[in-house]
Amino acid sequence: MRTVRPGGEDADRPPAVRVEAGLVRGAHAAPGIVSHLGIPYAAPPFGPNRFRAPQSPASWGGVRDCISYGPVAPQSAELPGAPSWKPGDEDVLTLNLWAPEGSSALPVLVWLHGGAYSFGSSAQPDHDGTVLARAGLVVVTLNYRLGFEGFGHLPGGDEAGYPENRGLLDQVAALRWVHANIAAFGGDPDRVTVAGQSSGATAAVSLLLGEETRGLVRRVIAHSAVGPCFSRELAEDITRAVAAEAGVPATVQGLLGASPQELTAASDRVAGVWRRDAGVGRRYYDPVLYGPVADGPVPGDGLLPADPLAVHAGAPLAGVDLLVCHTTEEYWLLDAVGSSAKVTTEAELAVFCADFKLPQSLVAAYRDRMPGAPVLDVYLALLGDRMFAEYSHRVADAHVRAGGRTFLSRFARRRTDADGTPRVRAWHCADVPFAFGSHHDPALEFLIGGPPDEADDALSRQLVRAWAEFATTGDPGWEPYDGSDAGAVRIWGAVAAEGPPREAWREVASGLERP
Repeated sequence: MRTVRPGGEDADRPPAVRVEAGLVRGAHAAPGIVSHLGIPYAAPPFGPNRFRAPQSPASWGGVRDCISYGPVAPQSAELPGAPSWKPGDEDVLTLNLWAPEGSSALPVLVWLHGGAYSFGSSAQPDHDGTVLARAGLVVVTLNYRLGFEGFGHLPGGDEAGYPENRGLLDQVAALRWVHANIAAFGGDPDRVTVAGQSSGATAAVSLLLGEETRGLVRRVIAHSAVGPCFSRELAEDITRAVAAEAGVPATVQGLLGASPQELTAASDRVAGVWRRDAGVGRRYYDPVLYGPVADGPVPGDGLLPADPLAVHAGAPLAGVDLLVCHTTEEYWLLDAVGSSAKVTTEAELAVFCADFKLPQSLVAAYRDRMPGAPVLDVYLALLGDRMFAEYSHRVADAHVRAGGRTFLSRFARRRTDADGTPRVRAWHCADVPFAFGSHHDPALEFLIGGPPDEADDALSRQLVRAWAEFATTGDPGWEPYDGSDAGAVRIWGAVAAEGPPREAWREVASGLERP
């Protein structure tokens, strides 16, 4: 931090803004748009704060210069165009804002990034809020604790002050910060939409189930929600495996004695073992170690009393507008980047179906839709729909049953070569750059299949407008979804696109649970 003084190099900068902890000063991200980057919303979660619920940030004197992103949370991933974590980076609980200059009482959109609860940050190139701010929103993005630091289970931790779901608690702290401070940046604290993709989408929906966020969120946008949440038993099992790999006892003190980099490395090794061993069942195909833990034995107890799919009519979700989207070819991305198991033979497909308790009638429904498709494509369609599309649909269905207004959409944009071969599919994450209007960033060309064209620009304008209108009025521009197979669905990037075969998936009544 440096103190900003009037005149000189700072004369063309926007004026300082007062938040609870002190004065902050940002910069012009574009003509008429002011950004503030790296504002602490909670204290560094290390030292005496490690594994604790987030604490209030320390106040500062002078004016805090907020022109660069804060450090990312501990992780091993290195994503294109995004910063990496370095041991010693501690001030990781920060947020960023973009707002039209001189605005007041605008709707607010708070973005939760994805990354399997283990990697990612608000500094990724597709998360720049400039275009959405230009559409009339105050945009907030944030970092939160990931991996074991954010979601690892500590045996007996609740009683000792080391709660479950620390990453979610960080998000709650950020929402409280928004409620208390956003008016100073031109936002309306009573019109907050929480949006997220993948793990960020499930986090957004999960936040609504506890008392901590009551009154802080008006609407939710959930793209490619992934689920379900973890059971306490699964979280305990993963802690034992990670602690053993790190060479420490699976106790609070033992885990406190391992550094963040040691627990990150141990987590990577455990996931690597699962990825190489088909004998571990579902974990072989989906070696994700962390996620929200359903920590309340009865609804209303705990931050996350149950998986969102267990919500019934009259739950907190009922008073919140919900916009759900999924891509039509989710898992092809994970195959392309080598993070999913390969299933290429009929025998391997049979084992996969047995591991996930998927009936042959479901496989037959996919084969009917994909005549002549190789086994790998059938497998990717099944796993992608199980992890993302069908779960997203069921979240939408649960919201309808709870009496909440719900909107459903699918992202189906593809790029094909002259012979019709897909150059890029409508895969996981491909929708995010278009919704943010960040699709021209060169770092995203792999994700969207090369430089964008005029049709892509038009698609992005449509998605940006839908998000902005939903955050403003609760209506993205099409009819609400009624929970039926014929219910209204908005298709992005194609004239028509099929969702998962719902009738066949209905036979999988309880097959979406974690192992």
